Amino acid sequence: MTTLAKPAVRPANPHFSSGPCAKRPGWSPAVLKDAFLGRSHRAREGKARLQLAIDRTRAVLEVPDDFRIGIMPASDTGAFEAAMWTLLGERGVDVLAWESFGKGWVSDIVNQLKLDDVRRLEADYGRLPDLSAVDFSCDVVFTMNGTTSGVRIPNFEWVAADRSGLTLVDATSGAFAQPIDWGKVDALTFSWQKVLGSEGAHGMLILSPRAVERLESYNPRWPLPKIFRLTKDGRLIDGIFVGETINTPSMLAVEDYLDALAWALDQGGLKGLMARADANARVLIDWVNATDWVANLADDPATYSNTSVCLKIVDPRVMSLDRDGQAKFAKGIASLLDAEDAAKDISFYRDAPPGLRIWTGATVETADVAALLPWLDWAFERCIADLIRES
Repeated sequence: MTTLAKPAVRPANPHFSSGPCAKRPGWSPAVLKDAFLGRSHRAREGKARLQLAIDRTRAVLEVPDDFRIGIMPASDTGAFEAAMWTLLGERGVDVLAWESFGKGWVSDIVNQLKLDDVRRLEADYGRLPDLSAVDFSCDVVFTMNGTTSGVRIPNFEWVAADRSGLTLVDATSGAFAQPIDWGKVDALTFSWQKVLGSEGAHGMLILSPRAVERLESYNPRWPLPKIFRLTKDGRLIDGIFVGETINTPSMLAVEDYLDALAWALDQGGLKGLMARADANARVLIDWVNATDWVANLADDPATYSNTSVCLKIVDPRVMSLDRDGQAKFAKGIASLLDAEDAAKDISFYRDAPPGLRIWTGATVETADVAALLPWLDWAFERCIADLIRES
């Protein structure tokens, strides 16, 4: 067989990890020079930086004025766990899962909170559950974008506007890249490390007035860890939503998030960020559609992620292997590209079907996605040649 020549041009930035994600174009440690360090985050200046992070989040994501925004510990996981532990249990729950993190929320609801009235609407990797089957008299828990499957909800039209239950939305790899209909959202979370490429450790929790009403009228039957407590004496702890964090934040990470938000505003805000992610994903998906050895893991183009694009290898020689063999082949492609500094961290998530996962969020440059494509073909041909020799 003919082996492709090694491509002459590498991506200028080979960082295609799905989290933590690539830093914004032009980023350098110099953006952190004015970080509020060595002082209490409760000092006037520290609280002002935290409040600025909240205000810029509201501006970029176009969050309604009557929604509350809080900075939470433990990234998106901590923020979403806080939402589940404080809001769920008042009524039945419909929980949707079609990838690893959604399945984790199912497990926590059933095995940790031990709720009895729970209905699971699940689907295999690559597909969505039947959204028309959701009962909005219940609380509804779902991910906006499946980071480990590359499958996102197509829109929020399926969410009932006149629902009596609450919607809890894990938006960590969709926020800043996909539109959010705030009229269909009651609690939404994300982490700084995804679409904006900022640092980890902190998450954001955004609450609708309906969610605040639930918090102030409902007491869960289980004890709440301190980092999940959002109310005191039946009232919302307002300080959490004006920069008085539950525990000590990293002010270095805060400064980095502020820089990412300022860059986002310079890109035209949410519209500009979505356009960047769409352009990146389109270059990759067009190549996938024209390439016979690879396909999108998502079945329906309406559900293709524009951030965490997950690919399956469909060459018959690879598909004839067992799962371990397919995983070895996919990891071989990722390892080759890593060694060549052509792509970092593009192997599939450990619980997902074997394949590749390429981040195309807003901090990635479209030219770098385009430069990656010939390298993918080159690495595939190299790995196929090795497979033929071994067989």
